[in-house]
Order: sequence, then C-alpha cells, then structure tokens
Amino acid sequence: MSRNLTADLAADLRTRIVDGAIQPGEKLPSENSLIGEFGVSRTVVRSALTRLQAEGLVETERGRGSFALTPPAEGPQAGPGARPVVSMEDRLHMLEFRMGVEAEAAALAARNHTERQLRAVNAALEEFAASADHPAHAMKSDFEFHRAIAAASGNPFYSDCLAALGQTMIAMPRTRLMTGAEHYARDHFDQVVHEHRSISAAIGDRDETSAAAAMRSHLANSRRRFKASARASS
Repeated sequence: MSRNLTADLAADLRTRIVDGAIQPGEKLPSENSLIGEFGVSRTVVRSALTRLQAEGLVETERGRGSFALTPPAEGPQAGPGARPVVSMEDRLHMLEFRMGVEAEAAALAARNHTERQLRAVNAALEEFAASADHPAHAMKSDFEFHRAIAAASGNPFYSDCLAALGQTMIAMPRTRLMTGAEHYARDHFDQVVHEHRSISAAIGDRDETSAAAAMRSHLANSRRRFKASARASS
C-alpha cells in the first residue's frame, strides 16, 4: 500500500513540475503541507521526494527543503526528432547543438534585425539581468533572450527550432539552489549577464562575426558551467 501511496504522490508532484505548475527553482510544498494535502505519512513523502531526486526533477537540501529542477523534455515537444533530454550527457549534447545553431542565428540577427527586434532582445536581456534572485523567472527570461535573437535572424526556421526545443533547453544549475553557493552562483549569473550583453552589443553593432563568436563563447561557457555544477552536486 505504501508503495502505491509513494507512487501516487511522486506522480502528482512530477506532473506539477513537468507541466510548469511548479517552476524550475521554485520550492516544493513542505513535508507537513504534503502530509496534510495527501493524508500520507512522512515516510511516504520522503520516499516520493527520493524518487523524484533520482529522476533529476528535484534537489533536496537539509534545512531548506526541496526545489524543482529543469524537467526533461518528453513527447512531441522534446525538440528535433522528439529526442528526450534527460541525462547530463543529453544536456551537454544539447549545448553542443545549440552552439552550431545559435551562433549562426546571432550572425544573421546582426545582419537582418529590425529596431523592434533589437528592442525585444534588449528587453529580454534586462529582464534576465533583474532576475538574479528568482531562478524560475531567470530561466524564462534567459529563454526569451535566445528566442528573440532567433526571431531577429529573419529566418523563421531558427525561431521554429528554438520553439521546438522549448524552455527546457535552459538547464537549471543545481549549484544555484545549494546553501553556501550563493556567491558562487551569483558570480556565474553575473558572468552570464556579461556574456548576454556582449551578444546583444554585437548584434546592435551589426557585427556578424563578433555576434557569432560571442554566442559560441557564451554557450561553450554554459557547457563548462553545467559540467562544473553537476560535479559540485554529485
């Protein structure tokens, strides 16, 4: 019976995370809240959270609670070829793929953007820069920044590609949720803001070569940061 209760609770929380009711970076309901809501024991709650941790959907830290991570992409919205993005290796491959696609999109954006499209890029950049203390909002505005650049390329296939990848292409580094990692995480966040500004500036200057190089450098750095955060949380 307890196995069924555990599975039911895990399934409910999994659905909330995957559907976006609980956004990446947001704190899950407390153990006491889940006990009251589902009428289960503390053991069932902890077993369900352990199951979600094993699936890479939740990060739990003693004294702070459990936080949602970036859910894997599944089904028809999983991206090119409907390939799911589940493991660390999948996410590293995703970043490699993005380097090729988005570097060229940035170059085309530098050549082809309209003033309205450039304003959209800069607006998403400023939204991201203002979201340091709100991981879920930061993830959304990060995606909007990259999507605005794809739109500014003037080639609708770039926009379609990023729309297919969806917000799950932006990985949530687990180190951002760890106690004692605030300065470490903030340094990384500030560096990403700097990289985004470099991309935006090159696009605004209509410098195709610099825009492509800035985007490639940013995604290569993102790949390095993701690997470092995975090692730090293991």
